[in-house]
Amino acid sequence: MTMPATPLEVLAIGNSITDILVRVEDEFLHQQGLTKSIMHLVDGERAEYLRKIAPRERKQVSGGSAANTAAGIVALGGRSAFVGKVANDEIGRFYDLDLRSAGVEYATSMLEHGAGSGNSMIMVTPDGERTMNTYLGACHDLTEADIIEEQVGRAAITFMEGYLWDPPEAKRAFVKAAHFAHKNERAAAITLSDPFCVERFRDEFLDLIRSRTCDYVFANIEELKSLYQTSDLGEAVQNIARDAEIAAITMGPEGAMAIRDGEIITVPAFGVDEVVDVTGAGDLFASGFLLAIARGQETEEALRLGCLCASEVISHMGARPQQDLRAMAGEHGLKV
Repeated sequence: MTMPATPLEVLAIGNSITDILVRVEDEFLHQQGLTKSIMHLVDGERAEYLRKIAPRERKQVSGGSAANTAAGIVALGGRSAFVGKVANDEIGRFYDLDLRSAGVEYATSMLEHGAGSGNSMIMVTPDGERTMNTYLGACHDLTEADIIEEQVGRAAITFMEGYLWDPPEAKRAFVKAAHFAHKNERAAAITLSDPFCVERFRDEFLDLIRSRTCDYVFANIEELKSLYQTSDLGEAVQNIARDAEIAAITMGPEGAMAIRDGEIITVPAFGVDEVVDVTGAGDLFASGFLLAIARGQETEEALRLGCLCASEVISHMGARPQQDLRAMAGEHGLKV
């Protein structure tokens, strides 16, 4: 597939996961031995079992953390692309069509032989928390060959998810993308993804940040404290201020903070009537923050736009915005 030559604000790279969202009670999680509010990596057999026993009322959408961010940027009126691997199967073909229908540039070649396409059964409990059961499948087959320098060079920021650091081939693709970004005088960013992901790869993540392989870092409070093995948020903030050019830290109902060139800026969260589903809150925060930074806006404005996007997505099921984000931004005096 020939890619257009248009500039991009963000190129997102990550796992191509078709999200299958269902509502469950806490008791269901207990019965299935699932720890609430985290991501469980499952094999193909377990994924199929959960799809069979979960409630039949469900919603399916192309997802994965970085892909959600790319779709959020388009919803804000920006230009984004996504790189991630699916198989040439029913789920993979759905993923390809659904993501491109959202306006995201997506041209990664499909896997013809081997594992099936990745999918995640996302179980949402009445308090809005989500418990993910993720089968990565073809995601593990992303390779350096899928990273195209021309595409990286068109993007102001290349944004990569920490989940991608699990498979060795994808890890090399991650580093190659950062190299191409810097070669073309562009920025590279990483989201730490999950506290358990940080536990597995703490030293490598710190090396990526301290070596400035990744210029910008996205994390929530728990991921940041895990990165520096401290229970003291202030200590973790001091450390990331030293190590990263920009760090954007989400703080749930307390809002978000950014540390840029040693300066700490915080903004409050936007209020919502009801938290329905926190799936994608961090992903959509990254959409707003990245787009604003890519367009040269001030850090505080980037934080506010990120928080606005997060507030919209937690007010309904699913990780894609349902309201007009550009109109929402305008109502709050934010530029997009």
